[in-house]
Amino acid sequence: MYNFYYSEIGLNSKKGMIDLKKIYFVRHCSADGQHKDSPLTKDGIMQAQLLADFFHEQNITFDRIISSPYLRAIESIKPFAESMGITIDVDNRLEERILSDEPIEDWLEELEYSFNDYAYALHGGESANAVINRANEVLMPILNENTATNAIIVSHGNLLALLYSQFDKSFGFTQWKELGNPDIYLLTFNDEVISFEHVWNSK
Repeated sequence: MYNFYYSEIGLNSKKGMIDLKKIYFVRHCSADGQHKDSPLTKDGIMQAQLLADFFHEQNITFDRIISSPYLRAIESIKPFAESMGITIDVDNRLEERILSDEPIEDWLEELEYSFNDYAYALHGGESANAVINRANEVLMPILNENTATNAIIVSHGNLLALLYSQFDKSFGFTQWKELGNPDIYLLTFNDEVISFEHVWNSK
């Protein structure tokens, strides 16, 4: 678990103004391909039900579920959302990172480099900074405002790994490779301290 203070990521800390909040970040379940309309595999469908069971076991009320528009992300959280009668808010800013608009033979090496240089971007692709900025446009209003107490954000491995690096300075390329399908990290915070921890074991 990683603990840090509001000032590290520029949050507004006002004593007594922000209640305890929990945000669960979910990497989607196993999918049949990388296209935005790729559905879940048979295993992925079963994993989505396990995700629903996990969130039921938390025994907390969720105010919002926000998902990438990709089918595999929506299908991952759909069983839980439907069981609770919660509308899934689809947000294009949670789409997976575009590394390049052209095929790359050594894409893994390029990806690793981009985790070391957040300003680096390939032709037609997004830098790590650009990805974090658009993801934060979704996250920061939840952190700074009283519109939600508990929320679920469903997205993709690359985007989430970069987002996590704000909360855990050691989170990088190696940790991205170790993420499972699905995977869940929990951000818990109040007026002073934020905790960030891995709460799902897909092994």
